[in-house]
Amino acid sequence: MEVTEKVAIEHGLKKDEFIKICELLKRVPNITELGIFSAMWNEHCSYKSSRKHLKKLHTSGNQVIQGPGENAGVVNIGDDDALVFKIESHNHPSFIEPYQGAATGVGGIMRDVFTMGARPIANLNSIHFGSPQHKKTKNLLRGVVKGIGGYGNCIGVPTIAGQTSFDDSYNGNILVNAMTLGLVNKNKIFYSKAAGIGKPVIYVGSKTGRDGIHGASMASATFDDKVEEKKPTVQVGDPFTEKLLLEACLELMADNSIIAIQDMGAAGLTSSSIEMASKGKLGIELDLNKVPCREEKMTPYEIMLSESQERMLIVLEKGKENYAKKIFDKWNLDFAVIGKTTNSKKIELIFDNKKVAEIPINLLAENAPIYDRKWKKNKLPQKIKFDKNEFKSLKLSDCLKKILSNPNVCDKQWIWDQYDHTVMGDTIQKPGSDAGIVRVHGTKKAIAASVDSSASYCFSHPLTGGKQVVCESWRNLISVGAKPIAITNCLNFGNPEKEKNMGEFVECVEGITEASKYLNFPVVSGNVSFYNETKDKGIKPTPAIGGVGLINDYQKMITMGFKTSGNYVYVIGKTEGHLEQSIFARDLLSEKKGPPPSINLFNEKNIGENVLNLINENLIVSCHDVSLGGILTAVSKMCIKGNKGIKINQLKGLINKFEYFFGEDQGRYIAEIPKENVEKVNKILKSNSVHYDELGIVDKKMLNFNNDIKLPIEELKEVHKYWLTKYMDS
Repeated sequence: MEVTEKVAIEHGLKKDEFIKICELLKRVPNITELGIFSAMWNEHCSYKSSRKHLKKLHTSGNQVIQGPGENAGVVNIGDDDALVFKIESHNHPSFIEPYQGAATGVGGIMRDVFTMGARPIANLNSIHFGSPQHKKTKNLLRGVVKGIGGYGNCIGVPTIAGQTSFDDSYNGNILVNAMTLGLVNKNKIFYSKAAGIGKPVIYVGSKTGRDGIHGASMASATFDDKVEEKKPTVQVGDPFTEKLLLEACLELMADNSIIAIQDMGAAGLTSSSIEMASKGKLGIELDLNKVPCREEKMTPYEIMLSESQERMLIVLEKGKENYAKKIFDKWNLDFAVIGKTTNSKKIELIFDNKKVAEIPINLLAENAPIYDRKWKKNKLPQKIKFDKNEFKSLKLSDCLKKILSNPNVCDKQWIWDQYDHTVMGDTIQKPGSDAGIVRVHGTKKAIAASVDSSASYCFSHPLTGGKQVVCESWRNLISVGAKPIAITNCLNFGNPEKEKNMGEFVECVEGITEASKYLNFPVVSGNVSFYNETKDKGIKPTPAIGGVGLINDYQKMITMGFKTSGNYVYVIGKTEGHLEQSIFARDLLSEKKGPPPSINLFNEKNIGENVLNLINENLIVSCHDVSLGGILTAVSKMCIKGNKGIKINQLKGLINKFEYFFGEDQGRYIAEIPKENVEKVNKILKSNSVHYDELGIVDKKMLNFNNDIKLPIEELKEVHKYWLTKYMDS
C-alpha cells in the first residue's frame, strides 16, 4: 500500500505529524512503519497532550521505590515487602463491547503488576455509566460487571472494592477503570529496561491474532455514529491463559534469567519492544516469521499492531533459552526466540528474510510530539442563595429516603455479588466499606485500598475537585484504620484539543498535585484517557484516584457499622452546611449550579491524623467518612451496616437542619465512641484543635431525630439496598 497523507490521517495522525515523520526519516514510511508511528505517537501511548502537565505531579516519598514511568508504581511496606499497584482505563473498548472491553481491562492491569514480579492480591474498579433512563445504560452495566467478574474470578484474584456512578455525561462514553495490587519482595522487582547487546528477545504467552489491531489508536479518538464498526479493535481475553502466564512468569523470575520484561498491552509488540529498547538506549531486531500466530498470512503490520491478550516480551540472559522454554512448555504456553538486542538504536523488522521496517528508536520515543495545548482557566462559580422557604415543604425523612435510593448513593451489592472477593483467603474487609482490606499473608500487616472520583465537583471547579478526590481517598483509608501511603490516578477527560476540556485537565492535575504533596500522599503510577467524547459531547472531568494504605496490625482494623447501644456518636470536623453540588441540591432542589465544597488541606491532614490516632489507640469502635449525601446519609449507612439505630441530639446553633444534615462539607468523619473513652477522646481532639459535634447516641433499631425522623433500620435497608437490584431486574 502506498503511504500518503490521507492514509496517515486515517491512522489517527495529524497532517503536520505525518510531515514531521517524513522529515525525521528523510523518506516516506512504508505501511508497517506508518502503523508503528501511529501507535507510538497516539495520545494513549505518547501522552503528547498531558506529558507537560504530568511532570508537575508529586511523585516522591520515603516509601516510594518506583514512581511513574514503569508498568506500575512500587512502595515499601516494611519487612522487605513491597506493594505494586496501578489503575488504568479501558473506556473506549468497554463502550464498544462491554464484556470483552472490561474483561481485558482487568487482564491488562494485572499483567502490568505481575510483569514487575508481583503476585496480584486484589482488584478494584471505578466504573461510570450514563443516566439509568438511557436506553443503553442497563446493558452496558450488565456487560461490564460480567466482564470484570468473569476475568477476575477465573484468574483467582479477589475484587475487594470499587466505585460506580451514573451521570448523563457518560451516555455516549462510559468509563471503566481497573486497578490491581500485587506483593513482591523489594529486592526482586523486575523492570522493563533492556540491557546488553546480542541478548535474546523472547515472546511468551498466547498466539498473536488479528484482534485489537488499532486498539491504542481507537482509544485516542472520539466516537461518532459508526461506533459499532470499531468492534474488531476490541481485544478478546482468556483469563485461564493469563493464570498460566502469571505462574510461568513468576517461576522464571525466581531465577536470575530475566534482564527486562514488558507486557504486550496497548500497541502490542510495537510498544513493548520499543519501550524496552528506549529505556535501555539500545536497538532491537525482530524476525516476525518467528512470532507465534493463530491466523494465517498475517502481515508484519498486523503482527506489530495486534493487541491480542496474555502475551509478554522478555529480554533474557544468553544461554537461558532452554531453561526458560521448559518452564513455558510446562505451563502449555507459546515460547519463541523472535529477536535480539542490538547496538543500532533502531527497531529493525525482518519478514520473509527481508527488512520490512527500520526506524531509529528515539524517533518513536523521545521525538514523539509533545503539545502545549491552549487551555481555559475555570472560574470558581458564585455561591447560591438558597430560598429557605423551599425547605419548609420538605420532610427530613422523605429527603433522606430519596438520597439513600439515589443511584450514586445506593447500595451496589448487585454488582459486587458477581465478584469473588474472598478467593485467596486474605480479604478481611469486603466491598461496601470505605476501603477493601487484604492481609499480607503470613504477617500481621494488611493493605487497605479504595478508588474514588467526583465528576460533579471537578466539573464545577476542577482545581477544587482535584484536591477533593485525593482527600476523599485519604479519608476512606483512615476510616478503616490505615495509614495512607500513596496513590495511583486514572485521568478521564474529553477532547484535549478543546480549551475548556484541556483547562479542566490542567487544573485537576494542579489540584491533585497540591493535595497529594501536602498530605504526603504521592502519585506513583497512573494513566490518562482523553477523547471520551461522542458527537462533540464530552464527559464531565473524572479523575479516579486509587489510594493504598498500611495497617501494621490487622486487628486494629475498624469497620463502619455501629456496634453497641449507648455509645456516643461524634461528627469530627466542622460542619458549615455547604449544599452547592450536593446530592440534596441536585435531587431535592433541582439546583446544579454553584461551587463545590472548599478544601482546607491543613484541616484534612490534622483531622485525619487525629482520627487515625484515635483508632490506633482503640478509642473509636466504628468510623465512616462524610461524603455524598452528608451527615445523615453517612449515619444511615452505619445504622444499616451495624443493624443499630441512633438517637440524634437537638441541633445547637443557627445552622439550618437541612444544611447540617445534607451539606457536603469536606474533612469530616462519623465516629462511634464508648462511654468510657469519651473524656479521653474530647481531650485529644481539643488539644489538637479539632472541632467535633456530639451528634447522638447509638440506639437499638431506629434512626430517630426529634419528631422529624423516625425510621426503622429495616426501612432504611429497603430504600438503600434494593434500588439497583430492582433496576436491573426491571
